[in-house]
Amino acid sequence: MNAIQGFAARPALRFWSMALMGSAVLAASAQVSLPMWPVPATLQTLAVLLLGALGGSRMGAAAVLLYLAEGALGLPVFAHGTAGPAVLMGPTAGFLLGFVASAWIAGLAGRGALRQGLVLTAAHLAVFVPGVLWLSAFTGLEKAWMAGFLLFVPGTAVKTALAFATLRALRRG
Repeated sequence: MNAIQGFAARPALRFWSMALMGSAVLAASAQVSLPMWPVPATLQTLAVLLLGALGGSRMGAAAVLLYLAEGALGLPVFAHGTAGPAVLMGPTAGFLLGFVASAWIAGLAGRGALRQGLVLTAAHLAVFVPGVLWLSAFTGLEKAWMAGFLLFVPGTAVKTALAFATLRALRRG
């Protein structure tokens, strides 16, 4: 490998190292949960927002995709230590897939409090669109709306506010 190839490889190595660490943070956040059915309340959306907002759209989405691949391959990274392709076909699959879009959107937060607040809110809400739609195949739309969105509104507000406060604090320093 010549010097130019080595130089080009370092940003890629750094990017994927950060994405891998992000997937580990996401896996850890999945284990902090309230055992609700059919969708557990976890700290995952907070982690997803911060991965995107702090790492950028590409890195945030890459971290989520790595996390999903790890879980699909059998690593116990999903909520309650679950794993495997069955989780990605179960009631929570839409939320898990929504994390990709959420991280990407959060990466657009940029600078400025108003923009950051609006983008983080939109990113958080983006999890619920595929989540509720997928869940409705298991429970019906009315129950999916209740169990997959309305019950989560207070926690969503708190986690979005925490992501916003963390982003503002880290961007000041």
